[in-house]
Amino acid sequence: MSLTAGPDADAPADRPEAEDAPAPGERSVTDGPVVLHARDLRKRFGSIEAVRGVSFEIHEGETYGLLGPNGAGKTTTISMVCGLLARDGGEVTLDGAPIDVGAVAAKAGIGFVPQELAIYPDLTGRENLAFFGRLYGLSGATLKTRMAEVLALIGLTERAGDRVEKYSGGMQRRLNIGIGLLHRPRLLLLDEPTVGVDPQSRNAILESIAELGRQGLAILYTTHYIEEAERLCDRVGIIDAGEIRAEGTRRDLVASIGQRDRVRLEVTGELARAEAALRAVPGVTDVGFRHGELEVLVADARGMLPRLLAAVDAAGVVVRRVDVVEPDLEAVFLHLTGRALRDTTE
Repeated sequence: MSLTAGPDADAPADRPEAEDAPAPGERSVTDGPVVLHARDLRKRFGSIEAVRGVSFEIHEGETYGLLGPNGAGKTTTISMVCGLLARDGGEVTLDGAPIDVGAVAAKAGIGFVPQELAIYPDLTGRENLAFFGRLYGLSGATLKTRMAEVLALIGLTERAGDRVEKYSGGMQRRLNIGIGLLHRPRLLLLDEPTVGVDPQSRNAILESIAELGRQGLAILYTTHYIEEAERLCDRVGIIDAGEIRAEGTRRDLVASIGQRDRVRLEVTGELARAEAALRAVPGVTDVGFRHGELEVLVADARGMLPRLLAAVDAAGVVVRRVDVVEPDLEAVFLHLTGRALRDTTE
């Protein structure tokens, strides 16, 4: 299953294959045009201030993640961004056009995939697409063509005539995403799209979303799963209690709290010589021993590893095993909020 943008998409013909493409967080996506700009978004429900001054922007081809626990304000934020929920303050623009509850024309450039399934179980997959396609203003041959393309994209062509109530949870999620892609939006909003799906379907959905980003679609992705944010998102906004506490690539966020990568080396030979050789390598912060292994602190383990191994080899020490431990967004969230993200989702 591949949710690509279709045969007539505006993807360059010489686009590299997925396995050769840079990983999220390593691509230069912020040099492109800004598709979405959200500034100082605010929303209150009675005495509860659910969103407090949230600001961010998303560039063409960028997948931007809102990472935070349930109740952090992610869904409220995304609902204001797509004009489903009136905001108490702030502004949203899509390609420079203001977005609000009444901005029908501007909202046509958004594809919204809500956390709760927005499909009709007593209709077939094809009937669901036809219904929502007409809501998007598609009709006739254009609608039929686009329905066929989307069914192929989400891998449901063979099941298009089946009632949706017979679909698995993963298939229903894929149909939900397909509906959001029907009208070829400029911005795709995905609110926790993998909730309740099996691991195989979840992996397929994540791979497909990554491909859509590589093809130039701007994506806003909300999740409380750290591994999804690290896998998919070029930049991440860590949101908690209605506020964005920090924003950047994974490496930028980790660096902002002073964390370092750890390279653990299981070696045989004279450890003192190996330690001295490693300390002499530029960029090494510290070297120590942990459970019988050498542990080296560096800012960029992947970039430093060849030099570390060369230094150990030159010291006449044999490396038996190498483990690289990179601090993740969990460490950042813990530093910013004083609690682990997984503890907030119980």
